[in-house]
Amino acid sequence: MPTERTNVYEAMVIFDSNCFARERAALPAELEKMIKSESGEVLVSRLWEERRLAYPIAGQRKGTYWLYYFRGPSSMLTSLNRQWEIHDGILRHLVLKVHPHLVEAVIEHAKAGPTPPAPVAAAPSRETVAVVVPDDIDTGN
Repeated sequence: MPTERTNVYEAMVIFDSNCFARERAALPAELEKMIKSESGEVLVSRLWEERRLAYPIAGQRKGTYWLYYFRGPSSMLTSLNRQWEIHDGILRHLVLKVHPHLVEAVIEHAKAGPTPPAPVAAAPSRETVAVVVPDDIDTGN
């Protein structure tokens, strides 16, 4: 019997911010455990950001975005999707297959974490400037 081919997947999970605040370490670890129970290997698991949602989901206005990269057989996705859909701490999730040629670069980028924002150049001040026009210059008026 041939072995099932494994792929690398990217998952973005939006946690309920209230649940995440109560279980900061337990909630992401629980999802990692689910991935491992389905013969998966977690490659990267990290906080993406906490932000206000564009629209309320299940009465929540804020969500905590968590990024996972994992390797596993494609058959695991059906079970994971079902478990994540009924999980009380998860508002939304999306799982995408990473193209095999991009795996190394994407994983290295994810492990590096977020890049700090570039420094913003100081905006020009809006001071009032008085312009003095000598009497001998024709201003066209």
